Amino acid sequence: MTTTSVNQDKPLPGKPSVAPAFRWAILTLSLSMLLPALSTSIVNVALPSLAEGFSASFQQVQWIVLAYLLAISILIVGVGRLGDIAGRRRLLLAGIAVFTAATFLSGVAPTLWLLIAARAAQGLGAASMMALSMAFVAETVPPSRIGRAMGLLGTMSAVGTALGPSLGGVLIAGFGWRAIFFVTAPLGLLTFVLARRYLPADGPTQKVGRLGFDYVGMLLLALTLGAYLLAVTLEHGVFGTLSLVLMLAAVVGLGLFVLVERRVTSPLVRLANFREPVLSAGLAMSALVSTVMMTTLVVGPFHLSRALGIQTALIGLVMSAGPVVAALTGVPAGRMVDRLGAQRVVFVGLIGMVVGSISMSLVPVSFGIAGYVTSLVVITASYALFQTANNTTVMTGIRADQRGVISGMLNLSRNLGLLTGASVMGAVFAFASGATDITTAASEDVATGTRWAFAVAATLITVALGVAIGSRNRLSADRDE
Repeated sequence: MTTTSVNQDKPLPGKPSVAPAFRWAILTLSLSMLLPALSTSIVNVALPSLAEGFSASFQQVQWIVLAYLLAISILIVGVGRLGDIAGRRRLLLAGIAVFTAATFLSGVAPTLWLLIAARAAQGLGAASMMALSMAFVAETVPPSRIGRAMGLLGTMSAVGTALGPSLGGVLIAGFGWRAIFFVTAPLGLLTFVLARRYLPADGPTQKVGRLGFDYVGMLLLALTLGAYLLAVTLEHGVFGTLSLVLMLAAVVGLGLFVLVERRVTSPLVRLANFREPVLSAGLAMSALVSTVMMTTLVVGPFHLSRALGIQTALIGLVMSAGPVVAALTGVPAGRMVDRLGAQRVVFVGLIGMVVGSISMSLVPVSFGIAGYVTSLVVITASYALFQTANNTTVMTGIRADQRGVISGMLNLSRNLGLLTGASVMGAVFAFASGATDITTAASEDVATGTRWAFAVAATLITVALGVAIGSRNRLSADRDE
């Protein structure tokens, strides 16, 4: 395989043949972000059919979704770092291949537990695709267009999330649940062919130090994240004995991970990176903001059905307004980042999310669907602005040998926020409503729960704003010195 330099893959004046290759590379990275998101949302809608098809309980079929999300969250930092060491193109191709093969195996799985195992393997491939697609942006996109590229990747992720429920519903109604995997597998094969053809070859510096991968650190991080994620998901925010034991195990695992990373020659995560205000602030804000976004997904269906009395068929349509707005906002958000600067757009996005969360907390039930959707649009559009700007800020200026692991950490912070939000914000909503069973709670109680949940959400975004201000002040102080 010949080595291709980064600059050769950028569009250059007087070389029109390069521009099409550049566009095909961006399309490839976009598909690598779309498919993992699509594979999350398209399966959610199939859970009732899967429970019926395998004669399983809802708690059992939930593992079809949970295994996929756990695999992504546990492995994404490790595969990002391995891409930095062994070559990003090589590992991305392997990840796409694993994702595609596991998708096909999911479609033909004869038993529930084989399907769950195939979904875990699919999550491994998805982790590689998500982490390395963002890392590739710096190698395939000119600096003046990085914001737009990040916005496009965010758009494709939102499109996958929005498309999943409707596409899955049509496929399941017409062909059964196996069709949702048989449709996704050819897209994975197409992505593999495009990646092999158009992504730049691994440079020589990426092939050095292959034996320096931190396997002990990877194992400790995987066990720590696994314990934490199971703690916040298994008991749905109740935090009983099992959750507390798992949380304690996560704390111990984190301590051991830090000790190991301080001593090894080639750590999985360089702890010194967290001294950089841009990175530490970006990861913290990403987790906080994602927690708030999950509030809209957890609280929304109950508020629409119980507080507003909307029919089930209409709830999905109303809920899809969020992903649709995110998809439409991603590319314009990227243009704003390129023109105004990422730091300014971060603040605009966070302020917009505070306004939207406060609006959701205060809007009267009498405003109906219009009041809910208006607040949801403000939150989601502002989230798209923040996400594009924050990803651009963190990934710009990162050393080439750290892009994969930093991209993995960004994706991990988002996933941790989403999974934590599903548990914790769901618990806040249920507690504030005062109902023993939220599915049968009175409309007034559900409305009260919604107000308190989004009041907490507004507080979390205010904390994120404080983190952003603190990061800016630290950067200014460093420049003055």
